[in-house]
Amino acid sequence: MVRTVDYESRRRSVLAAAINKYIQSATPVASEDIAAGFNVSSATIRNIFSELEEAGLLTHPYTSGGRIPTNKGYRYYVDLLLSKMKLLEDEKGRIVKEYKKELKRLEDALEETSGIISRITHYAGIVSFLDWQDKFFYRGISHILEMPEFSDSRHIRTLIRMIEDKERLLDIINRDFSGKVKVYIGRELECPEMENCSLVVSQYRFKQRPSGRLAVLGPVRMEYEHIIPAVEYISDVLSDVLEAFI
Repeated sequence: MVRTVDYESRRRSVLAAAINKYIQSATPVASEDIAAGFNVSSATIRNIFSELEEAGLLTHPYTSGGRIPTNKGYRYYVDLLLSKMKLLEDEKGRIVKEYKKELKRLEDALEETSGIISRITHYAGIVSFLDWQDKFFYRGISHILEMPEFSDSRHIRTLIRMIEDKERLLDIINRDFSGKVKVYIGRELECPEMENCSLVVSQYRFKQRPSGRLAVLGPVRMEYEHIIPAVEYISDVLSDVLEAFI
């Protein structure tokens, strides 16, 4: 029996494998790093890498033979996986348990949520309330500063200045978007100071109406497969928690 190969499907799978590997390692991905998972030779993976690079989805830094994802590659990866991303039940249970404190004030609930986001995602958690134009809550900036992308002190200073510029950051987080979750990757933020960052944003409800945003701020090399469904679920839980405030 002749075995047929869906080359487009394999290219997508190779791209996803390369991005997942890079997310975990933060180092360029070589063909031999993922070839075994596809039961093909390193040469076959190198050929697919070349095709993905020609399509603008991968690139290689300097003289390294390994590849890293481009912003376009991350965007393709996120769009491809959005419909498939689901949060595990034990992760949902962990998020619900995080709301163990009795929260009687809106401000306390939002501040606690920023910490929950950071603890669950290991990136920075940000929470805004649309009626408070100059205020938001954030935790976990230290998680970002530990990433290799921010080892350069100039990147650290730039990021901190951006976070302290509340009006600009709120303008980004509070942008209108359709759907439950919006993912901004690198240059899509339209903010030069944050070109090496990604932002995953969801909205929550208070008094039966959209009232604020939750966001995860991290490097472009973000664990989207976990972060996106986690943010979406946290927004649902926060909306339920705030029902008690009505």
